[in-house]
Amino acid sequence: MTSTLNMALAGLAALLALCALVTALTAAILNPTASDLAALVAYLTLSGGGSIALGLVAVRFGLPRWAMSLRVRLALISTMTALLALFNVAVTAALMFLSPHDLGLLAGLLGFSVGISVFVAFTLSEPTARSIRGLAIAAERISEGDLETRAPVQSRDEVGELAEAFNAMAGKLQAGMAREREMEEARRELISAVSHDLRTPLSSIRAMIESMYDGVVSDPETVRRYLATSMSEIDRLSRLVDDLFELSQIAAGSLKLHMETALLQDLISDTLESMSAQAITHKLRLEGVVDEELPPVRMDTQRVQRVIYNLVQNAIRHTPPDGSIHIRARDAGAEVRVEVEDTGEGIPGGDVDRVFERSYRVDASRSRESGGAGLGLSIAKGIVEAHGGRIWVESALHRGSAFTFTLPKASPQTAVSHA
Repeated sequence: MTSTLNMALAGLAALLALCALVTALTAAILNPTASDLAALVAYLTLSGGGSIALGLVAVRFGLPRWAMSLRVRLALISTMTALLALFNVAVTAALMFLSPHDLGLLAGLLGFSVGISVFVAFTLSEPTARSIRGLAIAAERISEGDLETRAPVQSRDEVGELAEAFNAMAGKLQAGMAREREMEEARRELISAVSHDLRTPLSSIRAMIESMYDGVVSDPETVRRYLATSMSEIDRLSRLVDDLFELSQIAAGSLKLHMETALLQDLISDTLESMSAQAITHKLRLEGVVDEELPPVRMDTQRVQRVIYNLVQNAIRHTPPDGSIHIRARDAGAEVRVEVEDTGEGIPGGDVDRVFERSYRVDASRSRESGGAGLGLSIAKGIVEAHGGRIWVESALHRGSAFTFTLPKASPQTAVSHA
């Protein structure tokens, strides 16, 4: 109702302005008599007011069903405009200017113009109507699940822009559905991997406990060995549960970081110390090189330490005996860069972009035999990105891999206070 009232007021203002303009021009150019000028003003007011009222009624109550087509509407608009012009000219000419003979000729010409205008309206509206029909068909197909459908763009007007926007929306919808399917597939793979990694140690623990409970194993040495193995498997299950919990926090964006200004040198030194025995067991050389003037970093030390542990553990797992693993840290402008490089088996080219996905494994069977649910790299990626850093990998098959991550430097104020 408010919209209709606003349109009525705008139409009334336009009518008064046009009447005043036409009256002034007529008076200045033709110098009519006062009676003719009064008749002209009265006619223009009635004609314009009636036209505006008719338009408002159509807006308020809508057009009949047979006039709902765009082409029919355009034809009606052309016809009404031409007829209104014809009627206005005819009446004013009869009142003031023309003879009946000239008036008849003018009426014929204006009638011809009405027919031409209707034909032109139908012709020019065909591309627009065709584009709208194409949009409707495309929308129906997409609603039925055919996300590859695109609407034809057959004009360069607003309807063409609408078709382009519709196609852009359809493309984004298709990409979103593809990502959702990929995520669903990743969830299924994660559930499968975790189920396997839960089932294996649980089955082992159950078998050993049943053996001891049934008395099949009773000598102290074997019992102690079974208990030690059970404790190891329980620790493995505990780590898996912790990984799942941390991964869920990362996915939900609720990972809480306890930030402090610290040195990466200390974390790398601790990593070398704690991982050296495992490297020696696998006959690997584990070395670290750190820039002497490496600046402090604002970080959650425990979580960044875990990132380095995960990368080194991953390198140990995939590097054959007599290989080497190097940890390097250096200043890289506004950030500090840490690299873990190995001489291992490398990653196939098609898998490089997927190694940070949850539960993704380049070699599923070997990964399960060596432990882990394939969550370490995904957790490392989440922790680094939560710090505002980046992580990536460069690899060549059978030549090794280099995992690199960056962390922003501490601000000068925090660096000074730390020093």
